[in-house]
Amino acid sequence: MGLLEGKTGLIVGVANERSYAWHIAKAIMEHGGRCAFTHLPGDRNAHRVKRSLGELGVTDPWLTPLDAASDEQLDAAFQKYAESFDRMDFLVHSIAFADRDILQPGKFITTTRQQYLSAIDISAFTLLGMARRAQPLMKRSGGGSIIGMSYYGAEKVVLGYNVMGVAKAALECTSRYLASELGADGIRVNQISGGYLRTLASSAVAGTDKLEAGVAERAPLRRNVEGADVGKTAVYLLSNLASGVTGETIYVDCGANILGA
Repeated sequence: MGLLEGKTGLIVGVANERSYAWHIAKAIMEHGGRCAFTHLPGDRNAHRVKRSLGELGVTDPWLTPLDAASDEQLDAAFQKYAESFDRMDFLVHSIAFADRDILQPGKFITTTRQQYLSAIDISAFTLLGMARRAQPLMKRSGGGSIIGMSYYGAEKVVLGYNVMGVAKAALECTSRYLASELGADGIRVNQISGGYLRTLASSAVAGTDKLEAGVAERAPLRRNVEGADVGKTAVYLLSNLASGVTGETIYVDCGANILGA
């Protein structure tokens, strides 16, 4: 029997088979969990997500469009979920955004007000927005687990990560405050700080190729993190094995975060 047998939830953020959300979905389903998915609006985005889920053997996924910057679309997505499923045991928040042209060394100072607020909105506030809509569904199910994806740039300066580091710091803090308030309903909220993985999102940050090589040389495990590493940790946090864990940021980066300069 899998660790997530009988559990159902929503995954937000699958872009393709390289994304962390894809690896998390894979691990969840391997442990018996049932997943619903969102995709960015548009037929092309829907097709891309369907194709990537096909790699997992999911031929007819539950999918709904979601522009997380829209409260109306958040309402619609969670309402549609509630009409389709009788419970929500988990929610995976794996989305982030910042303009590519400011994700370069020396460009943080050029960040405009709108670029700054947009990064915070999509990368951090949406966790709050989704948690608020998930709360009644999870409470009805007897509790649940919410996880998000952070990165070491929330804690230390990673050259070129810039406003995304600010946004991830806000994400981690948001997670702690949510954990405090939602705990009374049996809802746990945690973050996974994954190491560098070559994805659509990480490719937007200039200089990450050097980062990838450096981590493989210096990390205690002498390798870069793999998507499966994060998927396994997600299963733990979403399962009853982590019943006493909330408000935490769990590093899954082959130990890279413990190193000094």
